[in-house]
Amino acid sequence: MTPTNLAGIFLFLIVTTLLAYPLGEYMALVFTDQKTFLTPVLSPIEKLFYKICGIDEKKEMSWKTYALCLLLFSLVGIIGLFLIQILQGHLPFNPEKFKGVKWDLSFNTAVSFVTNTNWQNYAGETTMSYLTQMLGLTVQNFVSAAAGIAVLIAMIRGFIRKTSETIGNFWVDLTRSVLYILLPLSLILAFILASQGVVQTLAPYVKAHTLQGKTQTIAVGPAASQIAIKQLGTNGGGFFNANSAHPFENPTPFTTFLELLAEFIIPVALVFTYGAMVKERKQGWAMYWAMMVLCAAGILTALYFETQGNPILKKMGVAHGTNLEGKEVRIGVMPSVLWSVITTDTSTGAVDSMHDSMTPIPGLIQIFNMAIGEAIFGGVGSGLMMMIFYALITMFIAGLMIGRTPEFLGKKLGPYEMVMASIGLLSSPITLLIFSAIAISLPAGLSALTNHGTHGLSEILYAYASTANNNGSAFAGLNSNTLFYNLTLGFAMLLGRFTTLIPGLAVAGSLAKKRLTPGTAATLRSDTLLFVVMLIGVVIVVGALTFLPPLTLGPFLEQLMMHAGRTF
Repeated sequence: MTPTNLAGIFLFLIVTTLLAYPLGEYMALVFTDQKTFLTPVLSPIEKLFYKICGIDEKKEMSWKTYALCLLLFSLVGIIGLFLIQILQGHLPFNPEKFKGVKWDLSFNTAVSFVTNTNWQNYAGETTMSYLTQMLGLTVQNFVSAAAGIAVLIAMIRGFIRKTSETIGNFWVDLTRSVLYILLPLSLILAFILASQGVVQTLAPYVKAHTLQGKTQTIAVGPAASQIAIKQLGTNGGGFFNANSAHPFENPTPFTTFLELLAEFIIPVALVFTYGAMVKERKQGWAMYWAMMVLCAAGILTALYFETQGNPILKKMGVAHGTNLEGKEVRIGVMPSVLWSVITTDTSTGAVDSMHDSMTPIPGLIQIFNMAIGEAIFGGVGSGLMMMIFYALITMFIAGLMIGRTPEFLGKKLGPYEMVMASIGLLSSPITLLIFSAIAISLPAGLSALTNHGTHGLSEILYAYASTANNNGSAFAGLNSNTLFYNLTLGFAMLLGRFTTLIPGLAVAGSLAKKRLTPGTAATLRSDTLLFVVMLIGVVIVVGALTFLPPLTLGPFLEQLMMHAGRTF
């Protein structure tokens, strides 16, 4: 770990913050129905869309109606994407004549993209037609991300409204998320990526003739448009199997920086949106610092251990310095480590290296980032919602310590809010641990491993941490395209998505009905250094208590055994 590496990391974090703040303020204007610089252009399109779809933008919903719309919209998306995959052999824009995708993989992929997970049990360039990639996957990249933003905005309204039965309109929030935020940013990024060499074409795959006289097929396609939204929407599903390690997805150092920035900027910006909407920007900064401290600690820890290299190879005299195995040489170690931590912090799941090839402690950091609910910025919308759950638990603990009813942003927190917050926080860990236990207990789960022992356990833990928390990245050492894993990972994604979003809406509905309570001298403020420290402590303690045993038997034990000369 060199001063240059540290400077590069902190420069990236500073640039992201400087760009995210105005974006966060802009999004607050969008969701509070105020005029922005894009309003004159986009407002007529928005109103036309409402008219065509029969949406009354002035009619608001209770939290139950909001949740029902979310569930029905997701169900239609799953069915539609499932059918597109099954029937793709009979549909147009299929120059390579790919056949329909088998039913269990179609189910897994449909659930994956609709839940904003983008876990991929397939190689994109050899499985999916152009139509499936564009009409199926890319569309879900937009709307699944927009759904996450919509639920967060509804939750924020629960704090700022008083004696209200409604928390907004799902269709309006969804439309504005796509039209005013995701679509403009994606258009800009797609054009820049295409200018740097990311492919964007509907032409058939290129047939090249090698010097040995053989024919090589070079996959191309409409990639730039999908790469833009896969990063901005914290989706992560690659057009090509190698994801952002592929030169057609990530060809230059500049695109590496842009794609990293894209996957980080909206989750960071939403923290500032939250502060602006509750009209206490210090609240946003408190959340920002809690998340950023955890993020920076993960990056520095992972980079330190990865740059120490593999002691076994050092003893053999065949390697020294950093661990280059599993990484694109043109990208290097520091960007690969930075990317691996950011992608597991933000629920993006895009990769530019093989996480399976990193040393054990960086793998532990990646699993921990996902296992705590990806509350360190997290996916667009869902990440901040998880951190708000942690904040509610923190306030509850503080209230018990001083004998007062816990409050947060002027709303008294009762048993109902605590139960919903606990469900939102614990549902994903429970899903992760139960499915992991089943997988390591059955031949169908163990037969897919390429490594056994502690590393094999890490591969299984990573898979269910990634899917239950809607990340989508993979350790890449698990052959998960089997009936067992397609089904269990699919159900993990469904549980991970909706057992967190629905409790968030329930909390919003409950809080919106309450009156605002003026603060007193005894009120624990949630915008102070003390609260930030307490919040960080709660996140770490909850994560450690929940996952210390499996992480100890997995990556931590592997780290010790690696130094003892044992591999798996």
